[in-house]
Amino acid sequence: MYGALFAFLLWFLSTFFIIGIALMIFSIIVYWKLFEKAGKEGWKSIIPIYNTIVLLDIIGYKWYYIFVSLLGIIPIIGPILLLLFMISYNIKLAKAFGQSTIFGIGLWLLSPVFAAIIAFSKDINYVG
Repeated sequence: MYGALFAFLLWFLSTFFIIGIALMIFSIIVYWKLFEKAGKEGWKSIIPIYNTIVLLDIIGYKWYYIFVSLLGIIPIIGPILLLLFMISYNIKLAKAFGQSTIFGIGLWLLSPVFAAIIAFSKDINYVG
């Protein structure tokens, strides 16, 4: 009885782990291509914190906007302000590649899918 439960749990966790690794590799490829499309070196997309600073540069924000993430620690209003910043961040990222505000909302809601569209589409170019 417990052997079957353990086997199922092991199968479930290993499947979850493999899917997580696949999504991580996919994300690395997508953001590498996105950085290259914006005229930045692709390797900058795999360095934590620095990749966010480069993305802020791509959309036209200053590097110190990275500290906006600290807004989340402010009780009640902090998460709301952080949410509004993330929505504006994704809209500006969409605009930096010549896309609409609706595309930016999609980028916020389904980031891996819409970032892949930007990265792999031949029709979408970086406009700054």
